[in-house]
Amino acid sequence: MPQHPGCSPGNARPAAAFSAMDSLSGVGPRQARERLGARSSGARAPATPWARFSAWLECVCVVTFDLELGQALELVYPSDFRLTDKEAALGTHSSASEFVSVEGRGAPGPQTTGTMTARLPCHCRQVKDSSVKRGYFQKSLVLVSRLPFVRLFQALLSLIAPEYFEKLVPCLEAVCNEIDQWSAPVPGKTLNLPVMGVVLQVHIPSRMDKPESSPLKQCGQEALMPAPLVLTSVHELDLFRCLQPVLTHMQMLWELMLLGEPLVVLAPSPTVSSEIVLALTSCLQPLKFCCDYRPYFTIHDSEFKEFTTRTQAPPNVVLGVTNPFFIKTLQHWPHILRVGEPKMSGGLPKQVKLKKPSRLKTLDTKPGLYTAYTAHLRRDKALLKRLLKGLQKKRPAGVLTALLRRHLLELTQSFIIPLEHYMASLMPLQKSITPWKTPPQIRPFHQDDFLCSLEHAGPQLTCILKGDWLGLYRRFFKSPNFDGWYRQRRKEMAHKLEALHLEAICEANIETWMQGKSEVEVVDLVLKLREKLVRAQSHHLPVKEETLQRAQLYIETVIGSLPKDLQAVLHPP
Repeated sequence: MPQHPGCSPGNARPAAAFSAMDSLSGVGPRQARERLGARSSGARAPATPWARFSAWLECVCVVTFDLELGQALELVYPSDFRLTDKEAALGTHSSASEFVSVEGRGAPGPQTTGTMTARLPCHCRQVKDSSVKRGYFQKSLVLVSRLPFVRLFQALLSLIAPEYFEKLVPCLEAVCNEIDQWSAPVPGKTLNLPVMGVVLQVHIPSRMDKPESSPLKQCGQEALMPAPLVLTSVHELDLFRCLQPVLTHMQMLWELMLLGEPLVVLAPSPTVSSEIVLALTSCLQPLKFCCDYRPYFTIHDSEFKEFTTRTQAPPNVVLGVTNPFFIKTLQHWPHILRVGEPKMSGGLPKQVKLKKPSRLKTLDTKPGLYTAYTAHLRRDKALLKRLLKGLQKKRPAGVLTALLRRHLLELTQSFIIPLEHYMASLMPLQKSITPWKTPPQIRPFHQDDFLCSLEHAGPQLTCILKGDWLGLYRRFFKSPNFDGWYRQRRKEMAHKLEALHLEAICEANIETWMQGKSEVEVVDLVLKLREKLVRAQSHHLPVKEETLQRAQLYIETVIGSLPKDLQAVLHPP
């Protein structure tokens, strides 16, 4: 397979060397809505020919660079997909990098209605051409998708791009038709996805998956020829490789992510920018990152003026940028991470230094973490030594990533477990839930009560790190991440309470209750039970199937006890 040069002269890179997207969820969907227009521009009905394709990709674009006209959208496939002006502009502006994540969102927070994100993985090719003024032509192949399946798109582009640049449109048509035959990306399923003579075997992540384990299971592999290319994850980045330059400050960066602090990552390329931002926002697992994040932010983004203004505090967002101009325009931001060019010598990575914001003055600012923030927890020096020693001994990157991810997972779990235990204590006791009364309310979360509980049930029970845990919790309470976590847990508890109340009703003696009740009261019971059944099904409440069947039987029993005219009214036609 021929090698293709990267986006700038003499900069050869493999096809899969682009950064990628992390999570599906976030606050403030304004920009996402305006960019994708709720898919109104290109949405397809389930019965249309490209319905299966659109479950994975929005479209595939080809962008050509013209010396006089700039980037131009040459091709969109499938041809019936219509990009909005903003989508097309973003695609062309993004085409200079190997992969650009246009927008990222965390878990839904207050005042959000949903999530829409545009992912633009991109493969660039530059070839000498004497007929062109600049001496070479440059094209980019861009995948547009809403899914955060970073690793899958990396693998897909590494297969498609080289062949496309050799065979052009016929190759693209064949690939898109193959993708249009793929099964839907159903959470929890392991799928075999054939494309260009290769079978990609992937597991679609679900909420039930444990973050520390790989749930991939073999799926009919013995019947596949050739043997499938197994992707251990469709979305997780090589965490250690992405965060190598900042390992010495991983503890502090974890805290900044936990607290949802505004952070600018200035990197030498869109690829590095995207990878570092996405790696940082993924380091809170299993806690959802509920803030906004932009893996590659440019002056063309609609929030450029909003983010660079000095008349208000910076928003809770992580920005990945490459233009040194941002050092000047974002000097008022509290945390700026400057990352230099990666070292190619194979030795230990040069770690960025911790510096005061006052040192941030010129556009050629040296690599470093510029912040006045003081970490609440002490740094785990033993972990850093193990990672750097593993690098010296050339241990596999996957092993070092697993070590780093496990450390961050255990750290986050130590922080979140006391919150989970306290939250569970706010749930009413099951014995207090009676069938014919409104269930008791979930008790409110009192921060002071929680902090008092830490003396005997705090993170020190599971984590060896010392520090000001109480101070860290106090700041966490003010962050979007706490708000997102609390809203989600309270919603889950409310659903559990509804399920328990429905079970209590179904276990009660309905005939005993009906004695002495008026027809109005009986009809009211039927209507309320039906409403509960509808909610249980539409909100996917944790209700057993036999409970739902018993509730339906209850409804039929109650209706059967009523006069014929009321039965006719209550029975649906």
